[in-house]
Amino acid sequence: MADTNTANTAVHPTEAEGVVREPLVLNNRSLGWITERICGIVENRQPFIWWVLFVPSVLLFLCLVFSLVYLVSTGVGVWGMNHPVAWGWDIVNFVFWIGIGHAGTLISAILFLTRQKWRTSVNRASEAMTLIAVMCAGIFPGFHVGRFWMVWFLAPVPNSNAIWQNFKSPLLWDVFAVSTYFIVSVIFWYIGLIPDLATLRDRGKGIAKKLYGFFALGWRGGNRQWHHYEMAYLILAALSTPLVLSVHSVVSFDFATSVVPGWHTTIFPPYFVAGAIFGGFAMVLTLMLPIRKLYGLEDLITGKHVDNMAKIILLTGTIVGYAYIMELFISYYAANKFEGDAFHMRILSGPYTWAYYCMFFCNVIAPQVFWFHWARHNLWMVFIIVNFVNFGMWFERFVIIPTSLARDFLPGQWGYYSASWVEKLMFAGSFGMFFMLFLIFIRFLPIIAVSEVKGVLPESDPHYHDWKRLREKRRGAGK
Repeated sequence: MADTNTANTAVHPTEAEGVVREPLVLNNRSLGWITERICGIVENRQPFIWWVLFVPSVLLFLCLVFSLVYLVSTGVGVWGMNHPVAWGWDIVNFVFWIGIGHAGTLISAILFLTRQKWRTSVNRASEAMTLIAVMCAGIFPGFHVGRFWMVWFLAPVPNSNAIWQNFKSPLLWDVFAVSTYFIVSVIFWYIGLIPDLATLRDRGKGIAKKLYGFFALGWRGGNRQWHHYEMAYLILAALSTPLVLSVHSVVSFDFATSVVPGWHTTIFPPYFVAGAIFGGFAMVLTLMLPIRKLYGLEDLITGKHVDNMAKIILLTGTIVGYAYIMELFISYYAANKFEGDAFHMRILSGPYTWAYYCMFFCNVIAPQVFWFHWARHNLWMVFIIVNFVNFGMWFERFVIIPTSLARDFLPGQWGYYSASWVEKLMFAGSFGMFFMLFLIFIRFLPIIAVSEVKGVLPESDPHYHDWKRLREKRRGAGK
């Protein structure tokens, strides 16, 4: 499955300066071809493999619904949590899904502000992945409280007993950070969709044409509309950028502001942010590599895109490895007996050492293969490594949360936590919900931003014809 795409021979403006950059769209694809290929995914019937993936996803989602109904009707005692492990797979899965949602905003906002044009082929799918992942994440803390219909008490309004929320609690900060992140991400994603919705409206018929027209908000593609669109997109990108850093930093405060051995460290905010970007990019590649092959998008999602994301995974994986080692150093240098014992049992003598070594191998050792060019351009190798990362990031959250709680200050309270079938079914069901919603997104909305990909073609450059004439002139002089 190695990437065998050949380089594009289209004119690029930098050719006049003697620099030939690898094109972002291969094989001289035209503006019309891009529209037909991307819109055709929505307009044509889905391939059989889409149904093969969609039906099991729906069944898994129904398992999630069943487990939630059973949980509410029976009580949170059906989970495997015990004393002193009050946070189990529910919070592990919450942090895992929130982390996956980081790559979308990073690709869309930060790479947009830094003018990285290679983002255009992957930003739409990564934004959708972000929204769906945050929805999956919100399920777990909502039902963790037991009486989930009382979750509205977390909102900053006086309740019936005139008792205000505890604004000193990081758990309340989560509500503000995650909800703000989700709302801004939805707006950012929708604004970017508007030009493509108008394209589908103009090509559609019947009810589809009316629905796409309603959500396109009267878009006609005039200069004034494009001016306001670009300004709004820029402002939202600027607003979204600090959220990339803030939301997972706030999630890390759930642990870092406590006094539990293994949690009480100041490295958690940058460590969590790097880990979230690390896991988010791995999930983007996990989704986009099969989609690239299934829908014939090799000319739009090129080896350059895969190579760039593999480099980011390598960078953030190295940062995560540094954080792991720094945790060990801090536990030693602080001369805190409880902290030292927590890491000693986590790595050497505790019952969860298997989870730590799985985490370390998947997150630190496996991505190092991306130092090699051949590994970044072999799609099978990339797909295997990013799935190692997906497993490793879940194990990281498991190592941090229940294994730290299972070995408390008092040895008489020590216990071993193992998830119940309800927790396992909820976790599997959350993946069903994730893939079900993502497949629905593929079915009804353009998975690649048509208008943005067209903007990276040589034809979109206002001086394209001048460069073309210059190249032809040089070729004539060479003859």
